[in-house]
Amino acid sequence: MSQKVFYRYNAASEQYERVFPDRRRRIAAAVRPYLTAVLVVGALALALYYMVESPRERMLRRSNERLQQRLELLNRRADGALAVMEDIAERDNNFYRVMMQAEPLSPARRYAGLERQRNFDRLDSLADNELLFNVTSKLDRLDQMLVTQVKSFDFLAAEAAGQKERTAHIPAIQPVPEKFLRTMASGYGARRDPVYGTMKFHEGMDFSAPIGTPVYATADGTVTHSKWHSGYGNLIEINHGYNYTTRYAHLSKLIAREGQAVHRGDLIGLVGNTGKSTGPHLHYEVRYRGAPQNPVNYYYYDLTPEEYDQIISLAENAGHVMD
Repeated sequence: MSQKVFYRYNAASEQYERVFPDRRRRIAAAVRPYLTAVLVVGALALALYYMVESPRERMLRRSNERLQQRLELLNRRADGALAVMEDIAERDNNFYRVMMQAEPLSPARRYAGLERQRNFDRLDSLADNELLFNVTSKLDRLDQMLVTQVKSFDFLAAEAAGQKERTAHIPAIQPVPEKFLRTMASGYGARRDPVYGTMKFHEGMDFSAPIGTPVYATADGTVTHSKWHSGYGNLIEINHGYNYTTRYAHLSKLIAREGQAVHRGDLIGLVGNTGKSTGPHLHYEVRYRGAPQNPVNYYYYDLTPEEYDQIISLAENAGHVMD
């Protein structure tokens, strides 16, 4: 390529004089074509990079799409698993633990140790981090719920193993057999005091029976009181464990002694008319954690369904308190 020649008009000599460029301009002129070529090639390369997908990029894109689909499927499965675990947790608190008389697990105990933040710093730098965040969070929660539930079931299994002993210590029969009863004198609830004439809460159940009628322990336990006790007269109190106690009042004879271990059905005393009493009868109480309970709910071992319905009716309608 021929070199361009430049001229400049000289007014003084009225002639055109050839202009020779300095070194900098000569270098710039020499480099300019190459720089232009580099820019054109770079622009073409960028256009090809963003507009044309290479085989490797196509493979990575398809792989990423498959991974995203799997994440979405995993997310839906995590939702389903969490729903099942929530249902199990609800049953655990509202059925199994109630049945075993165990305290329900609070949310703080059930989700204790759940570290929701442990992987999030790493996930923030990844594509689709929101979906990964949700799935990881749900799986963390599911892991913690499974661990807690396994421990809860282990606890309940141990409780169930001891249920036979627990059942033996829960009052479950009438203290006076049906064949000895004259009538149901009074049930549990508000009644009029036979001596003072005022309304009071009757904390037990009165069984009218002849003096000397046998009185039996209604569950296994240890006798903690066997002596006179003010208005109760001759009183036997049995601690059955598991927060249950029973009282047998107005006895004519105390047979079981303090500190004695008794079993359900053991003879512990005889019906009498001692203490604040208006006639021969047994005053019977069931207490759970110190609070009086309706004894009619604790006769399920030795009564048929028909007899049970009858005694409930008698207890509700009998209003003549004998103590």
